Amino acid sequence: MPRTLLRIDSSARRSGSVSRDLLDRIVARFGDGTQVIARDLADGIPQITEAWVNANFTQADARSAEQAAELALSDTLVAELKAADTILIGLPIYNFGVPAALKAWVDQVARAGLTFRYTESGPKGLLTGKRAVIAVASGGTEAGSEIDFATGYMRHVLGFIGITDVVFVAADRLMLDAETAMQSAGAQVAALDVAA
Repeated sequence: MPRTLLRIDSSARRSGSVSRDLLDRIVARFGDGTQVIARDLADGIPQITEAWVNANFTQADARSAEQAAELALSDTLVAELKAADTILIGLPIYNFGVPAALKAWVDQVARAGLTFRYTESGPKGLLTGKRAVIAVASGGTEAGSEIDFATGYMRHVLGFIGITDVVFVAADRLMLDAETAMQSAGAQVAALDVAA
């Protein structure tokens, strides 16, 4: 059965972006016959608003046409997640955290009843059986260090919606030694189990 990938780019840079380059390499590892759904957050993604929140907390069958329109992009983003077997996310670390566009995407897709639900024992993610590969790029922040507030956040958010199989490929501290960082990231890409 053909694999479906959802590729999410969040770098503000369209050229010279390390996270985009890493995602190119990762997609290539999956080979021909792989379907790729591409979502480039540099194209723009809105912040949620009061109207969005009110629409989201209105039962679907009771929403007005305006409320349905307010949630149309969110519905599309959730559908992209549901359609994919593997989610690929380009994650440049900006000021120790995730880009604002990626946070906006998270806010658009973390929706009770669609991607998670509340239970007596706490929230339960609904997008189970999927895998995520996150390509990390940073100038000075070491991935996984105490000043990295991006990778732990993404692992938690994805787990919250049911995606617990999360793998990171990191080209970190590029400003310190770009050559070594890229060699390490290339080895990590080559070692990815694309059959998982």
